[in-house]
Amino acid sequence: MILYAALIEYYRRAWNQLPGFEGTKLTPTTTISVIVSVRNEEKNIIPLLKSFEEQSYPKNLYQVVIIDDFSEDKTWSILTDYKSEVLNTLFARLADTIISKEKIQSYKKKAIETGIRLSKGTLIVTTDADCIFSPDWLLTMAQFYENTSAKFIAAPVKIVNDISLLSIFQTIDFLTLQGITGASVYKRLHSMCNGANLAYERAAFEEVKGFEGIDKISSGDDMLLMHKIYKKYSNKVFYLKNIASVVTTAPVTTWKQFFQQRIRWASKADSYDDKRIFWVLLLVYLLNCCFVILGIAAFFKSTWVFFFILLLFAKVLIEFPFVYSVATFFQQQRLMKYFPLLQPLHIIYTVIAGWLGKFGSFEWKGRRIKK
Repeated sequence: MILYAALIEYYRRAWNQLPGFEGTKLTPTTTISVIVSVRNEEKNIIPLLKSFEEQSYPKNLYQVVIIDDFSEDKTWSILTDYKSEVLNTLFARLADTIISKEKIQSYKKKAIETGIRLSKGTLIVTTDADCIFSPDWLLTMAQFYENTSAKFIAAPVKIVNDISLLSIFQTIDFLTLQGITGASVYKRLHSMCNGANLAYERAAFEEVKGFEGIDKISSGDDMLLMHKIYKKYSNKVFYLKNIASVVTTAPVTTWKQFFQQRIRWASKADSYDDKRIFWVLLLVYLLNCCFVILGIAAFFKSTWVFFFILLLFAKVLIEFPFVYSVATFFQQQRLMKYFPLLQPLHIIYTVIAGWLGKFGSFEWKGRRIKK
């Protein structure tokens, strides 16, 4: 617990020390290609495209490249019917661009790789189909890129919650992950990011040979690529802390979807070349396993209940200041009143998702993936 407390306090200090980017008065000139891999996103495509249309960045400086990943709904027909006088778009189907006998291990990586090949921008920005952006999202990203000469930029993602238990739980859990991401990237402790909001130089992507070497791993189009670029340009990997750069996404709507998502994230834990993050994840997992062991022991001997409650209380005290500071940046601090109450649920989910991520399988976009 002492080691865990030291780690969380380190994250808290680093997050608070991470300077916010204020933007510049200079108009950026960087050309941007936004790459989006979509699969069965008929409900999200139009809001996504509308959000792109509302960007303040000069329309002649960015293009939107959407690659359809074998959608089984109306996604592709919606894209082909779409017309815009203000947005520079390029739509392609993965099925039309791959070699017929080619065996694909990670469809999303292949879709992004295809999008990059078809695009023209100097800066590659990736996001997901269920995301919405502030009007200054790309402007802020370009300003930060030109100000820092970054090779890789991790940027903030926010879940827009409703009043349901699942939504609140996801939002708080995601706030923790975002805080760890910003803190770890700033301190170069280990590499973390989220594919819903990141950017990298096309030249850097090509220098590290893209997804080569990690293309057989089903997930990791974000963090595994980030570490490849970090190994070559350790001082040019940044976290963009700016409210205008925040990408918002909706929570998943069922507990099954939530667990499948988190199992998918956990499945790449032993694939990281950056072993620093592996040891962090192992520490967190073992701590949560201690709670499960104490909980089981309490059924057989009541004295263990005291130790369980004491350890739980300590966990809340350790984590609350850190998560609250992150929630304040994302303007979601009102949710922190639920933080202590959701701790038992968070412990159970961490243990289950971590175990199944290593030894189980998961579903993603209608596909069954086995470890």
